[in-house]
Amino acid sequence: MAFRINNNISSINTQRQLEQINRASSATLEHLSSGMKINKAADGPASLVISENMRAQISGLNQAIENSENGISMVQTAEGALAEVNRLLIDVRQLAVHASNEGVNDEKMLAADQAEIQNALETIDRISNISQFGTKRLLNGSRGANGVTNGEGLQFVGASPTTNTSPVEGYAVTIDQVATKSQVSGTTALTQEMIDAGETLTVSEGGKTVSFTTNAGESVDGNLNEFQTKIEKAGLDLELIRGQDGAIGLRHKKFGSEFEFSVASTTAGVLSKVGDVTDAAIKGMDVRGTINGEEAVGRGQVLTGKDNAPNVAGLSIRFNGDKATEEGQIAGTVSVFQNSLKFQVGANEGQTAAVSIRNMAPRSLAQGMDTKSEFQSLSEIDVTSFQGAQDAIQLIDKAITQTSEERGKLGAFQKNTLQSNLNNLRVASENLTAAESVIRDSDMAAEMADFTRNQIMMQSSMAMLAQANQKEQAVLSLL
Repeated sequence: MAFRINNNISSINTQRQLEQINRASSATLEHLSSGMKINKAADGPASLVISENMRAQISGLNQAIENSENGISMVQTAEGALAEVNRLLIDVRQLAVHASNEGVNDEKMLAADQAEIQNALETIDRISNISQFGTKRLLNGSRGANGVTNGEGLQFVGASPTTNTSPVEGYAVTIDQVATKSQVSGTTALTQEMIDAGETLTVSEGGKTVSFTTNAGESVDGNLNEFQTKIEKAGLDLELIRGQDGAIGLRHKKFGSEFEFSVASTTAGVLSKVGDVTDAAIKGMDVRGTINGEEAVGRGQVLTGKDNAPNVAGLSIRFNGDKATEEGQIAGTVSVFQNSLKFQVGANEGQTAAVSIRNMAPRSLAQGMDTKSEFQSLSEIDVTSFQGAQDAIQLIDKAITQTSEERGKLGAFQKNTLQSNLNNLRVASENLTAAESVIRDSDMAAEMADFTRNQIMMQSSMAMLAQANQKEQAVLSLL
């Protein structure tokens, strides 16, 4: 056995072991004090990269949760205002029905009805202007896709959140086929002889049927007037056509192929081709054309961009002209300004949802209706005449439908988009937080066991270091 005093290898080895134990003890102490086993990149480079990305996702998910909750609050605010508009429209409809009672009402009663209607419309207009969330106005049309048309017979109807803002020149519109109404045209004139014989005219439309037998001795005009009145009272959307040659016909009030009806007459040619045999009316046609060069879907007079159209998806315009455009020509243009409400409902880019809210001002409701009073919108209704009151009911019904559809759209967006997404976000945040915790958080029980072991090892190493240093003292005995 050799004895050396210049280098105490045992002491050096013990010091090295003590240094390692001290470093491990410090790391364990850091894990215990911070609660995390990865406090710096050196603790686990790969785990740090993964956990930092997870932290970014968790932070984004938590913010998306807050975004969705704020979005729900905004939608509820708008829906609450629309509920009041709905209530006012129902009151206006009641007044219009009262004004239609021509046999009882006098001029003062009609004027009172009109004054009350006007006041309700002014209230609706005020609600559309002042309803807001924070500083954002919700019902004045500034939170939707708005548009204007340029061209005879063209009218902007609406656009979806997926419709893109148009270029400065707008989207070009072509009309290949104009919309028409379902119609039946008689070929045989209704004569006094037929009337005296008891001609029976039968019409069926929308699940309703009117059967009218002529009154002997009464004139042709008198019978036709009574026939028209019976059709109107039964609620059929049909109008009687009287030709100059004495022949009669029937035409649906609405454009498009989906509105059908059937007719029958005792005498062949008066309405049906064969006596006492039901004939279907000639179907109306839907408008057909393109928007921005993309084929659009026609329904009645309304042309709507297809869902897969690059720029004009959901864009709807009405064409009420009577001539299609010639080859190489356009009917006009439609300019779109997209300002729908957009919500960031996910943690990543592109995870958004959007909803548009139409303008609820009376001048923007029930536009483009075909009425004898030629009312252009709800704001123009006048119930001081019988026909005006009848047409007002038609426009108010359309406005109620539009308002209810808007409420339904917002309700569906809240329930199926925001609330459903909110539930998903909360589950995702919980699971991702658990996964990040597995990677980065300390196992306190295991760390405490390691810390206790390191303390014992440090005490043992300190004792052994003392012994190693005492070993060199044995050399003195040789001197």
